Amino acid sequence: MELPLITVLALHLAILAHAKPPKASLCQISLKAATCRGQNLLRVPRDLPGTLESLDLSYNKIQQVTRGDFSALTQLKSLNLDFNNIMSIADDSFASNVLLEQLKLFNNSLREIPSQALKPLRNLKVLEMSNNFYPRSALDGVFGTLKNLETLSMGGSAVHMVGSQDFLPLKDTPLKKFALKTAASLQEYQQGAFSKLNTTDLWCDMSLDGHTEVLPLLLRDLRGRPLRYLHFRNLFEFTYYTGSTDLFHDLAGVEATELVFRRGKFNENLLRLILLNVRRSRVQDLSFIAIDFARSPKWKAPEVGMANLTLRRLVLADISNPDVLRFDWTFMWFAGVTYLSIINVNFNMVPCDAWKEMRNVVALNVSNNRLQDGYVYNEACQYQGTLPKLEQLDLSYNLLVHLSTLAKLTFSWSRLAKLDLTHNHIGGSGLSPCTWTPSLVWLALPYNAVTTEIFQCLPTTLRFLDLSYSQLERLDMGYFEVAVDLQELLLSGNKIKFIPTEWRCPNLRVLELDGNSFGVINKGSFVNMPRLAQLKAGNNPYHCICDLYSFVQETLRNGKLRLLDWPAGWTCYHPEFLLDTAVAAYVPRVTECDVTVVVAIAVSITAAVLIACMVLCWRFDVPWYLKATFLIVRSKYRAGRSQLSRQFAYHAFISYSCSDAEWVRRELLQRLEASRPPYRVCIHERDFTPGRWIIDNIIDNIENSRKVIFVLSRSFVDSDWCNYELYFAHQRAVGLSFEDVVLVVKEAIDLQALPNKFCRLRKMLSTKTYLEWPSDHNRQAFFWVQLTSVLGKAEPVNSDPSNDLTDVNGAVDSPLEMGPIAEENCIGCS
Repeated sequence: MELPLITVLALHLAILAHAKPPKASLCQISLKAATCRGQNLLRVPRDLPGTLESLDLSYNKIQQVTRGDFSALTQLKSLNLDFNNIMSIADDSFASNVLLEQLKLFNNSLREIPSQALKPLRNLKVLEMSNNFYPRSALDGVFGTLKNLETLSMGGSAVHMVGSQDFLPLKDTPLKKFALKTAASLQEYQQGAFSKLNTTDLWCDMSLDGHTEVLPLLLRDLRGRPLRYLHFRNLFEFTYYTGSTDLFHDLAGVEATELVFRRGKFNENLLRLILLNVRRSRVQDLSFIAIDFARSPKWKAPEVGMANLTLRRLVLADISNPDVLRFDWTFMWFAGVTYLSIINVNFNMVPCDAWKEMRNVVALNVSNNRLQDGYVYNEACQYQGTLPKLEQLDLSYNLLVHLSTLAKLTFSWSRLAKLDLTHNHIGGSGLSPCTWTPSLVWLALPYNAVTTEIFQCLPTTLRFLDLSYSQLERLDMGYFEVAVDLQELLLSGNKIKFIPTEWRCPNLRVLELDGNSFGVINKGSFVNMPRLAQLKAGNNPYHCICDLYSFVQETLRNGKLRLLDWPAGWTCYHPEFLLDTAVAAYVPRVTECDVTVVVAIAVSITAAVLIACMVLCWRFDVPWYLKATFLIVRSKYRAGRSQLSRQFAYHAFISYSCSDAEWVRRELLQRLEASRPPYRVCIHERDFTPGRWIIDNIIDNIENSRKVIFVLSRSFVDSDWCNYELYFAHQRAVGLSFEDVVLVVKEAIDLQALPNKFCRLRKMLSTKTYLEWPSDHNRQAFFWVQLTSVLGKAEPVNSDPSNDLTDVNGAVDSPLEMGPIAEENCIGCS
């Protein structure tokens, strides 16, 4: 029976309503790798892509691994399941992962070794399955098939017994590393167990507190094996060994050249037993790391110290009790060491006899201790002849203050080449002068608090100098002039505010200046460093200006100097609108930086302006106006010298063209001089002074006239002299107003046809009311009324002969006759 369609749709809707939305993946997934670390996962995610080659599922809460968990990941090569709670792994869990090369199951809850699950993994190289709960360390035949296996770590706190056949399947597998962890107190070790191993590195995390007889058996099994590295962890976890049995007697038969003891309890008895057997073994590198050393109250020191111990490397690190350095009350066990490291051993002084015993030390590392100036260098000690082979000295992470103290300490060490003083409290040179061994070429002083005075104490023989992160504010150029061999200089993370232009360092090849406070750098900053090949100068507050741009562009173009942190570390700080802009993105305009372009543009603009001015001058007759202005100024100057103040001598000055002279004499002059009282009128034909410059006559008479009448006609426009008179009248009107200029239009004039030099006339006619001479005789009477109204009442004027109202002989006005001057003027106006 079929369900109705509505019922089917309802069921689908109900299913969708109750379905949970898919959760976003908690893993960081790329094409070939995924990290799901620490996500509290209870099972392996199902949405992982099949292209994965690496998968990290560590630090989760997965409890079991089933077949379907990794079946889709056929390309998987690395799988990390560390720090989960895995209790079981299905036999076919890795059936699809035949390419797997690395499998990590460290720190889980496995109750048995998952041999069957490992069977398909023929390409497996690394298998880490220690820190689990399986009680036996026995391996089955599956491990014999893992021929590519290189690293195997196994065991855990539940392994109390190691059987003689436990590792038989590994007999023919050449391992690079085998690590075994057992219970806190191993109860049984069957002889022959380790003889089956074929490994170069052996790590034994086993405690022998209650069963010390295990150690001789173990060492005996390692005879003849291809062992190079032997590591013991927590050999005595709870008790100090006080027995008389030589537990390390069989160490002489072991081929290992490096022996490491990590953690565990040590006293002088155990330490001496180890050193005695190391002395006759193949061991060259010996390390004691994080051991708990304590002196035994009943132990008696031997009469002879630990002599004839020859080691390539001795490491004492992370030991809280500095007594370990002279466990037998001597430092004789340092005498045959080449590379000696005493790191974080909490000691603050070096006795005089210690320096003498280190006669074969080539490299000495005493970093991360509590050494101070007065304890590392003792005036009572004799340092001459000590450490004759020392080449490297590491005093980093101590409490040293004065560089001069180190100079005195190392002065007699003729082969010392490298000195590391990182992370101390060095601030200055101290009071004493600094004399260094000439062999010193490498000095590191980062993370101190140095001042400029430090340069007075620095060795001048250096090739490498590190002063980074030391609060240095400025440089001493005098030091670099004498340190001619310096090739590498590190000054990162300081407070240097500027780069001196006189900085000379002829052989410098590497310079690091990143993280300082300077903002200006240009092409001349490193010009005196001809061999500079690498520069690191990012993370500075750069002023993005032309100098910086030019430096960067030239540096990138030449390729001789390589910017190590370009472009990521280079950003702009100034100007404000470029804040946080990448220097690589700063591209100024060409006119900002190229002086040649600026000069070319300036010259071009100047030339264009000059040409434009010349064209305008030609177009608007500017030379004519300049000439006229000069004449006015000259005339005013002359007039000012002859008379400081004057009154008007004429009621009006009439300017007209010679073509209009007849009309002026017959109509205009006759009517004005015949009025009662008469107007005193100046015309050039009669009133100009003979012998004077025409321009002077024009200017003086216009200046001595209350009004200036211009008779306008087409002939007036064509007259240069009339234009002069119009110009002078306009100049006079600038200080007075245009009210003293009277325009009489005798003939109609087209304003647009006027020449450019009559621009003032055009403006007057456009803005000022003018009088127009009517041709109709009946209207002429009104014209005269208008004219006399404009001229005003004919009041008496000054008639002093000095105002040019008489001629040179003192004669009064003559009749209207054309004299020589008048003729000359008419010729000019025509």
